Amino acid sequence: MEPSDNAEETLALNTENGRKVTLSLTFALRQGRTAGVSRAALNMFEAKIAHLETRLVKTPNKAVDGLEFLVKCEILNDEVNPLINSLKRVAEDVKANKEEKVLWFPKKRRDLDSCHHVITKYDPEMDHDHPGYSDPEYQKRRAFIADLAFNFRHGDPLPRVAYTAEETATWKVYQKLTSLYPTHACDQYLDAFHQLEKYCGYQADSIPQLQDVSTFLEERTGFKLRPAAGLLSARDFLAGLAFRIFQSTQYIRHWSSPMHSPEPDCCHELLGHVPMLADEEFAQFSQDIGIASLGASDADIEKLTTLYWFTVEFGICKQRGSLKAYGAGLLSSYGELMYALSKKPEYKAFDPDMMAVQSYQDQTFQPVYFVAEHFEDAKAQLQKYALKIEKPFPLHYNPFTCSIEVLDSPQKVKEIITHLKEELTKLCHVFEKLS
Repeated sequence: MEPSDNAEETLALNTENGRKVTLSLTFALRQGRTAGVSRAALNMFEAKIAHLETRLVKTPNKAVDGLEFLVKCEILNDEVNPLINSLKRVAEDVKANKEEKVLWFPKKRRDLDSCHHVITKYDPEMDHDHPGYSDPEYQKRRAFIADLAFNFRHGDPLPRVAYTAEETATWKVYQKLTSLYPTHACDQYLDAFHQLEKYCGYQADSIPQLQDVSTFLEERTGFKLRPAAGLLSARDFLAGLAFRIFQSTQYIRHWSSPMHSPEPDCCHELLGHVPMLADEEFAQFSQDIGIASLGASDADIEKLTTLYWFTVEFGICKQRGSLKAYGAGLLSSYGELMYALSKKPEYKAFDPDMMAVQSYQDQTFQPVYFVAEHFEDAKAQLQKYALKIEKPFPLHYNPFTCSIEVLDSPQKVKEIITHLKEELTKLCHVFEKLS
């Protein structure tokens, strides 16, 4: 942003109230004013000074003393204008530049190597309520499989796991769940699930491998799988979705609790998430949530996580007048899948603003579910919600390079528009021929 030296221009600085920004100020004190006056103004607005220096004024005049001040400070965005106006009462040539403070976020798929922070909330070695807490052999096996994910780097082949007979026996929850799918799962799920059984080794006596499933998804929606060591932080997990990368665990739940797991496991990922990621509409819906999370504040990440919870994890939609499940948390839990469609819980209309602040349960059945009329409408509402998330710059996903571009100049936007116009022209010609 160009330096601003009048009150009208400084109003443009104040666009995102509540955020902290780094502000660079230059000014020269008027004759008779001391440096203490400017410091008092900075303190008044609780500006945290990171750097302060003085230098000789290049063109001194009678209005100012011989020194010019350069100050770099951190301040709340909505305090920028009041601070500048306060300084203008005691100083000349007040100019300001601000830089938004934005958390680091990945811009390429390989950057996801830095997005694998695991939450230990449900660790079988630490959580007394975890079914595997008193099973050292299970814990050892979990640690071994987790290490495969920790050591994985972008470009490596996905690790294959030789599942034991006991793990395969636990996977047989497959039979129980698949008995419900014809009556409880949405059409998109059923279509993809049949394809997975036909081409990807989905069956009750064999746990599919990530590599085979990833290849299947990539051919249909461009999504790929990446191994995860456990429950990831919300920011890291959502970041993967922005690049059409789903970070998936490979270990399986404890044998003593085959119908439910307090954390994600391969039953949850492969039976719950994967079939829906093979649907183009839903894949785009998932990526939109991921892109919205990049560079977002902690408060917005929390809201997006809750939105994800009530859609991708526990979403319900209407099809031919009946309620059907599309959420992975439902489709991988026999008990909650039956409960969610039993008409016993409360149902609310799909509303991202309401969903983002709704409290939820991560240990018991949900007291409320949100029902989407259809995916196209849900996607449109989500995109509208994402536009309201305050960021210092918009982002664009480049499908050719699988990277995120920061749209910080008109030229970048113009290039995208030009490309879209070219594609639209081609499609119009095709449409005319077909008509």
